[in-house]
Amino acid sequence: MKSARSLLAATALLGALAFSPAYSAAPEPREVVSTYADIAQAMYEDALKAARNLSKAVDAFLATPNEANLKAAREAWLAARVPYQQTEGFRFGNPLVDEWEGKVNAWPLDEGLIDYVDTSSYGEASDENPLYRANVIANKQIRIGRDQVDAGKITKELLSEKLQEAGGVEANVATGYHAIEFLLWGQDLNGTKAGAGARPASDYSLDNCTHGNCERRRDYLRAATELLVDDLSEMVEAWSADGAARKDLTAKPPEEGLSTILTGLGSLSYGELAGERMKLGLILHDPEEEHDCFSDNTHNSHYYDQVGMTAIYNGRYVRPDGNVFEGASLAEYAKSKAGDAAGKVEAAMKSATDKLGAIKQRADKGVEAYDQMIAEGNAEGNRVVEEGVNALVAQARAIEGLVSALGLKIEIEGSDSLDNPSAVQ
Repeated sequence: MKSARSLLAATALLGALAFSPAYSAAPEPREVVSTYADIAQAMYEDALKAARNLSKAVDAFLATPNEANLKAAREAWLAARVPYQQTEGFRFGNPLVDEWEGKVNAWPLDEGLIDYVDTSSYGEASDENPLYRANVIANKQIRIGRDQVDAGKITKELLSEKLQEAGGVEANVATGYHAIEFLLWGQDLNGTKAGAGARPASDYSLDNCTHGNCERRRDYLRAATELLVDDLSEMVEAWSADGAARKDLTAKPPEEGLSTILTGLGSLSYGELAGERMKLGLILHDPEEEHDCFSDNTHNSHYYDQVGMTAIYNGRYVRPDGNVFEGASLAEYAKSKAGDAAGKVEAAMKSATDKLGAIKQRADKGVEAYDQMIAEGNAEGNRVVEEGVNALVAQARAIEGLVSALGLKIEIEGSDSLDNPSAVQ
């Protein structure tokens, strides 16, 4: 019997490879935009459902904090990443989504804000972040600038209103998937050697507490998980029939709605995924420059970003339960208006899916994790990641070509890692 994680991977893979939407007639732009909004709502609904499953697994773990339940909570976190990552194509074209995204998926984070760290690898202090080792779990009073903040009780409000980006420092990430990831796995102290974080279940034990402050650590994990559910609920509502994100989109002329779709796909392909999440790590050869750095799940996060982009473009989303949502697609519209440019986008998306699939397969087969692939001196691993970067860049260029062929205008998010690599060396 396949695990839930395997089934999620299998259904999403089928969706990624389905480059021939079933929608037969060339749709109107307003129909394409409507499908786009419906897929956004469906994806966020699935991300919310997975986050609720994660919350249940965390509750079970905290009720009986043993290694088996910790493993189950970790598996629930990994499963929750699959639907969420597919939503990232909605970010850059929709300001409401992009402004909200930092609450749930901000990275990288200075984990010393949250809990204990190994200073031999993490360091003692940071010139850029006064809260680099604030360790709110161990400290009931936190100074943020001139303010003395009462952290006596760890609540959702403390995390979201006081600690998230505290002091205006983006690395002060107190909420979202990666804060929870750190709390479940702990630091990955293996560098470019095999292995992820190995936090013991006893860090949450009330009877046999390790590393101190177990009750507060439990409060933090519970609050962060509940907050993730709250935040995803907000985004599901935003894409509902009367939601703010859908209203913002449908208030635009339909052709501008197409530009919104293509802005999200192009910017995620180029500046965000190819640039900040992949090329930067290759330039620096830094194992910390991986999106899911505590769990060694980065290969999946990158891959499901691409799965989501193909779903959005093709108007065809394979849900975690295997059901398929499909409707009027940008792919079909593009074929009817600019066949050559559309063909190039389709080919580029197929190539990017294959190249990111190769990264995923390399990790899934146990050859090496993503942080090992980007290590200095690992020519083969570097090559596999570089091919993924190049395929994503080609995908972005094909999208730009389609934009031009359709007579639209967009601005794609850039990245120093691609545009000015000497600036990040």
